[in-house]
Amino acid sequence: MRNLELLAPAKNLECGIAAINHGADAVYIGASQFGARAAAGNDIEDIRQLCQYAHRYSARVYVTVNTILYDDELDATLQLIRDLYNARVDGLLIQDMGVLQMHLPPIELHASTQTDNRTADKVRWLQSLGFKRVVLARELSAKEIAVIHEAVPDIELEVFVHGALCVSYSGQCYASQHLCGRSANRGQCAQVCRMQFDLVDNDGRELIHQRHLLSLKDLNQSHHLEELIEAGATSFKIEGRLKDVTYVKNVVATYSRQLDNIVRLHPDLYQRSSRGRSHHTFAPNLDKTFNRGFTTYFLHGRQQGIFSPDTPKAIGEYVGTVKEMRRDSFNVAGTATFANGDGLCFFAVSTTGGERQLEGFRINRAEGNRLYPQQMPRNLRAGMALYRNHDMEMERQLSRPSAERKIPVTMYLAATSDGFSLSSDLTSAITVSVNAPHEQAQKPQYDNILRQLSRLGGTAYECADLKVQPDFNYFIPASLLSDLRRRLVEAMDKHLSTTPIHHTPTTAAPEGPTSVADATTSQEPPHYPIPYLYNIANQLSRQFYDADTLTAYELRGGDGPLMQCRHCLRFELGYCVKHGGKQSKWREPLFLRLADGRRLRLEFDCKHCQMNVYAVR
Repeated sequence: MRNLELLAPAKNLECGIAAINHGADAVYIGASQFGARAAAGNDIEDIRQLCQYAHRYSARVYVTVNTILYDDELDATLQLIRDLYNARVDGLLIQDMGVLQMHLPPIELHASTQTDNRTADKVRWLQSLGFKRVVLARELSAKEIAVIHEAVPDIELEVFVHGALCVSYSGQCYASQHLCGRSANRGQCAQVCRMQFDLVDNDGRELIHQRHLLSLKDLNQSHHLEELIEAGATSFKIEGRLKDVTYVKNVVATYSRQLDNIVRLHPDLYQRSSRGRSHHTFAPNLDKTFNRGFTTYFLHGRQQGIFSPDTPKAIGEYVGTVKEMRRDSFNVAGTATFANGDGLCFFAVSTTGGERQLEGFRINRAEGNRLYPQQMPRNLRAGMALYRNHDMEMERQLSRPSAERKIPVTMYLAATSDGFSLSSDLTSAITVSVNAPHEQAQKPQYDNILRQLSRLGGTAYECADLKVQPDFNYFIPASLLSDLRRRLVEAMDKHLSTTPIHHTPTTAAPEGPTSVADATTSQEPPHYPIPYLYNIANQLSRQFYDADTLTAYELRGGDGPLMQCRHCLRFELGYCVKHGGKQSKWREPLFLRLADGRRLRLEFDCKHCQMNVYAVR
C-alpha cells in the first residue's frame, strides 16, 4: 500500500491551516530566514502552531531552509534548525550541502529542487548521503521519472504538479544576480524570466519586438496524477508560497478530490498519507484562480505552446466574446454569469509594434450578460475574446470558512463493572469511563445514544459508527453521554498532538557523529564543468566537496551560463530542424535584448536538447 501525499504551500499560518482543512496531507512553509522565497518568512511560534494543528490529522509540516549560505550565517542556520526540530517540524528542504556538515538534530532531510535533480545518478548520490526524499526537476517527463524510480526505488520522489514554472533548471539560474544583483539561490529572485525582450540576431536585426520570451505558462497536472503515481512519484507539490489563502483553498481542494478519486478506484494500492476527510462548501475550479494559462510542460516530452509571450500576468478563464458595444456598456456572447466587481481582460493589438498587449478592467455593474465597466476600455472591440481573472463570486465563497476536515472514528460503548466506558478505533490506548448505575431501559436506546455521541461539531472528528455489546440496553443520562464524549475528544486530541509522526531520521543527533555526510558512500558527487554551478558559498560546503577553489556565482561571478532551459525558443518559433521545423534565415548567435539595451546571448545545445542563456559583457 503506497501513501500518496498532497503537498501544499503556506505563506503563513493562516494559509497552512487552510491547506490542511481543504485536504492537504502536508504543507511546506518558510521560516524567518534562509528560505528560497525571502518574502515568505514565519516565526518559530507560528510554525509550532501549524505543526500542532497539522499533526492532529497526521499531516506533516516541512520547512524550507533551501538557500545557499554564507559563512556568517552558519551558526544562525544551525540554531534555526534546532528550533524547528523543537517545534516538531517533520522535515527540512535544503540546498546547501554545508548543512550536512553540521551537528544536526535527528530531523528528516529533503533535497530541494534547487539541488538540480534531473538524473538517476544524482538522486542515487543524494540517497547515499541520507536524504529521505528528493524533489525532482520540474522539467522531467513521466518516462524520465519512471526511469529514476526504477533505478532508485527506495527514495521518496516529490514532483511539482501545479503553479508557476521557472524557465531555468532550479538552482542553476543566475540571471537575477547578474542583471539585478538579487540572487535566486538566496531567495531574492527578480523574475528576469517574466521581463520583456527583443529577439535579435548576430547582424543586429530585430526578429521579435518586446515579448515575454522566457515567461512560461503555469503547470497543471490535475488530470495526470495517476500517470505520475504510476511513474513512481509519492508527493505532489503545489507551487505558491507567495500566494494568498484563496489560491491555496481552491487549488488544494481540486487536487485533494483528484487524489481521493484515485484512492477510491484503487483501494488496495493507494491511501492518503494523512487522516481525515475534507468537506468543501464550494465547487473547486482551477480556471478561477491566478494562472497564466496552463501547460503540462514536458510530462509527455517536448511540445509547443508552453510559454506565454504576450503577458506574464494572470489571464484567468475564458468567458466569451464581445458581442455588441455601446457608449457605456457591452454585452457578451457566452454562457458565463457575471457579478459586480469582476475583473476582465482581453488582448489588444498595439498600435506601435503590432504585438498583443493584455488590458484589464473592472465591471461596475452586471445586468445578465450586459456589462457596465467603471470606465469603458478604449481598445475593446466587438468580436474580441474575454477572460475573467478576478471572479467576485468565487472570492466571496473563499473569503468565508469554505471547508472543514473531519476524522471518521468508530466509537465503542461498553458496560463496565461500575459504569460505562467509551473508546474509539483511533487507538486502543484511549478509553474513558464513568461510574454510573446500570439501569435497564424501557425501550431501545441505541438511536438516542448514537445521537448524543455523534454531536462532534467543532471538533476534528465525526462518528462513522457506534458499536455496543449485543445485549446492551441501558439507560444513560444525556449528561453522562456528553461527559464521555467530551473526555474522549480531549484524549484523542492529546494523543494526536503528542504522538510523533517523524519518519526514522537518517541524520545524526547532536551527540552523535559530525553529520550524515561522514557516512562512507561509493557514489561519486555530480560533476559540473563550470565551478560556480556547485553553488558553494561557505567553508562547510567546501569541506563537503573537498574543493577549496569552487565558489558560488554570487561571490565571484563567472563566464558560464546564467540559465539552463529546456524551454527552447528555436523550437517554439518553429525553427528546430531536429523536431521537424524549418531552416532559419537569421544568423546566430541570437540575443535577448532588454528595453535598456542590455543583452543576453542564446546557445542552442541540441545534443542535450537545451537552450542556455549567457551574459554579454
